[in-house]
Amino acid sequence: MSNLTGKLLAAMPGIGDPRFQRSVILICAHSETYTMGLVINNPLDDLRLGELLKQLGIEQDIQRPDSHVMNGGPVGIDRGFVLHSPDYFSDGATISVSDSLYMTATREILDIIACDGAPSKASMLLGYAGWGPGQLEHELGENAWLVCEASEDIVFSEQHSLKWEQTLERMGVKPAMLHLTGGQA
Repeated sequence: MSNLTGKLLAAMPGIGDPRFQRSVILICAHSETYTMGLVINNPLDDLRLGELLKQLGIEQDIQRPDSHVMNGGPVGIDRGFVLHSPDYFSDGATISVSDSLYMTATREILDIIACDGAPSKASMLLGYAGWGPGQLEHELGENAWLVCEASEDIVFSEQHSLKWEQTLERMGVKPAMLHLTGGQA
């Protein structure tokens, strides 16, 4: 299996886990022993960025305090991650997911987002999706996910309800043509 870091996963209709129904996940780290990704299309209805910063006691002067905080996945829901453009980098804290997508999980980036110097594009997520050794590869073999190249336009879009369809269309797949069960060639 090739390295999936920086790829998007789009859940197939018959994925079988309601937590991932119509999910789009950006894979942030992939190795033989572990895979970590962030669901990019599941906004938390009751939490906006301005409110989260206020709860953390971070003074703010941000442009879009009403931006959604995203449910990044069912694991570690008390952990925060920021996906952002490459115009912010912190040695030892920021990882490159792709040439145009970076991830940082420190309080420092929240302080920066709250004031001047914020990355030009950013998305705040709580929690993540994780897979153990061979688990994601097994799910791919069971046709639970489709894989495509990541796109900043999809990752940072505020149209969260359209990201699944946009990801499929980027692969040339019409959502209406997908079946609940996959086949084997």
